[in-house]
Amino acid sequence: MSRTNMSLDCDLTVLEELTSNAKQIQDDVLTKILKANANTVYLGRFLQGSADKELFKKNVPVVSYEDLKPYLDRVANGEPSDVISGEPITAFLVSSGTSSGNQKIFPANNIFFKNIQIFYTLGYLVMSKHFNGYKQGKVIRFTFIHPTSTTPCGLPLAPTVTSFTKSEFFRSLPKNSPSPYQIILCPDAKQSMYCQLLCGLVQRDEVVSVGAVFASVLVQVIHFLENYWKELASNIRCGHVSEWITDLSCRETVTTILVEPNPQLADLIENVCRQESWQGIVSRLWPKA
Repeated sequence: MSRTNMSLDCDLTVLEELTSNAKQIQDDVLTKILKANANTVYLGRFLQGSADKELFKKNVPVVSYEDLKPYLDRVANGEPSDVISGEPITAFLVSSGTSSGNQKIFPANNIFFKNIQIFYTLGYLVMSKHFNGYKQGKVIRFTFIHPTSTTPCGLPLAPTVTSFTKSEFFRSLPKNSPSPYQIILCPDAKQSMYCQLLCGLVQRDEVVSVGAVFASVLVQVIHFLENYWKELASNIRCGHVSEWITDLSCRETVTTILVEPNPQLADLIENVCRQESWQGIVSRLWPKA
C-alpha cells in the first residue's frame, strides 16, 4: 500500500493504478516492508540487515502463528517494537478465534490504520461513482465496539474493528452516517444497535445504503429489528427514546435527532414490519437504499 499513503482527497485514479499494475505494486510493497523491517530481531536472523528480495525468498521460511508468537509476546510484555516491527507498534489486535478455536494477537501500527482508512475512502468513491445521490445521502454501516483491554506493557488490545473505530482515522472518514459517533462508541452493543436503528429509521428518506463490515452483523441487526420494531415505532410516535437506554451519550445524541413525535412515520414502520413476509425488508424500510 505504499502508493496509497496519501491524503483522503485521493480519487479513483489511485484505484486504477493499484489494480492495473499489480506486480509492480506488490514488488514495491515488499521492498518497503523489507527496508523497514530488515533489522528487526526476527528478520535479522535471516537477512543480516539486507533488504534484498531474492535473499528474502531464499532465507525467510513460511511459518505458522505459533512460530511468531514468542516474538509477539515479547513486545506485548514490554520489549521494544523492533523485536518484530521496524515501525512502532501502537496496538495489538485480537482475532475472533473462529478459525482455530483460540484467539490470536497481532501487532498494528498507524500505517495499518491509515491503510484501512484509505480502503474505506476508496470504497466511498466507488459507490459515489455508481450510485446517484450517494454523496448527498446517509449511509448506515452498523458498527459496534467491544471491550478494550491492554497487554502487560499497556498497549491497547481489541478486535480490529473496535481499534479502528476508536482511532482518529475513523473520525476522519466522510461523516455521512445517520448515527452520531457517540452512539457507535457506546460500549453496550444492545443500546448501540437500538439507537443506530432508531436514528436510521427517523432519517429513512435520506438513507441511500444499509450494510455492515460483516454480513453476519447485518443478519443480527435484522433479527434484533424483528424483536424491537414495535418499540422503535413507539419511540418515533411519541418522540422519546425508551427508558432502558441509559447510556448518557446515546440518550443525548438520539434526542438531537428524535426531536418531535412523528406518528405518520411510526404508522409506516408498523405497516411494513407487521406484514407476514419480511422479504425485502431493508428496501421497504429504506426505499432509497
